[in-house]
Amino acid sequence: MWECPECGRKFKNKNQKHRCGSAPETIEEYILEQREEIRPYLIELNETIKNSLTDVREKISWRMPTYYKNGIIIQFAAFKKHAGIYPGPEAIEVFADRLKDFKTSRGTIQIPYSMALPVDLISEISKWCLENRN
Repeated sequence: MWECPECGRKFKNKNQKHRCGSAPETIEEYILEQREEIRPYLIELNETIKNSLTDVREKISWRMPTYYKNGIIIQFAAFKKHAGIYPGPEAIEVFADRLKDFKTSRGTIQIPYSMALPVDLISEISKWCLENRN
């Protein structure tokens, strides 16, 4: 076991990447904690998802911005070189033909910061998740 010298959390792997301290309480706080150069990208991503969904709750879950209504609808997270969007494996299958330009895995879409945010696609995926998860 490895213990982080800053926060005292214990991990299986030595020098495991993690976020020290308490989790942000709002999506806006989460975005403000990210690197300054990626904040505009994350703001646009958040606004795209938020404007696509109605009657949902915003919260932080698993230390990620989360949209919730009777369960998780969709989440996103900031990484070093990309934004991760988590619509679930069913959405990845349904939108597979339109996700060919992105790295995907079971339930995850990676969108590099170097690429323009596919606003229309993210909006459609968000709406699909809301309709098909509730």
